[in-house]
Amino acid sequence: MPKVALITGSGRGIGRACALDLARNGFDIVLVDLIEEDLDRTAGEIWALGQQVLTFVADVRDHQKAKDIIAAVDAGFQRLDVLFNNAGRPMPKGILEISEEEFDDTIDINLKGAFNYIQPSVPLMRRHGGGRIINMSSMNAHTGGVTSAVSKFSYTAAKAGILGLTRSLAKELGPEIAVNAVCPGVIKTERSNAMIDAREAQLAAGISMKRVGTPQDVASVVTFLATAEPNFVTGQDIQIDGFQWVR
Repeated sequence: MPKVALITGSGRGIGRACALDLARNGFDIVLVDLIEEDLDRTAGEIWALGQQVLTFVADVRDHQKAKDIIAAVDAGFQRLDVLFNNAGRPMPKGILEISEEEFDDTIDINLKGAFNYIQPSVPLMRRHGGGRIINMSSMNAHTGGVTSAVSKFSYTAAKAGILGLTRSLAKELGPEIAVNAVCPGVIKTERSNAMIDAREAQLAAGISMKRVGTPQDVASVVTFLATAEPNFVTGQDIQIDGFQWVR
C-alpha cells in the first residue's frame, strides 16, 4: 500500500513542488489549499504520475476543518505517513504599522496552522507505526528578517515559534514520529517573482551558490526528510538558502 503525505498550501509554489516530488517517489497525496483552481491543476499532475490524490479547500486557521480533513484521510486512505505544514503568508508591516488583527492572523496562519494539523494527525500516524512531520519555517527565524521586504517581525516571530514547536514535539513524539523543520532562504515562486525579479542579481551576489532558490530545491530536502531510511534525523531545522551570507 502506498504511503500517504498531506501538504498544506500545496496548490502552487513550494507546496506544489513538494507534492509532485513525493508523488514521483510513490506517495499518494492529500492537497490542502485556499484556491480550488490551483488544487485542481496540481491534482491533475499527480494523477498523471499514477498516484491517488485527495483535495480540500481549506484555511489552515480553521481547527475544526483540519480535524475533518484528517478524518477524511483516515476514511479514504486509512493511514497518514507524512504531514508537511507548508501553508504560510508573509506580513510586511513593522511594529508601528501592524494592527492587532493582522498580528493575530500572521501567528494563526504561520504557527497555529501547523498545530491545527499536527494534533489530529498524531493518533492516525501512531495507529500505523509512526510517521514524519515537517514544518515550514524560514531563514528569517535565524536572522530576524530585518532586511526583508515581505517578512517583518510578526512573520519572523511565527517562524521562530515553528522551530520551538519542532524541537519540543521531536522530544514528545519520538521515537514513533520524527519532527523536523525546513528554513528556506530566497526562493523564486509565483508569489515572489515580482519582488525577486527586481533585484535577483543583487540577491544572488550574496549567496554562495550565486543564484536564488527554486521550489524544487526545497522539495528535494522535504522528500529526503519524508523518505530517508534508517531515520535518525529529528528535531532539526535545515536551512535551504545556498548559504546566504549577505542578509
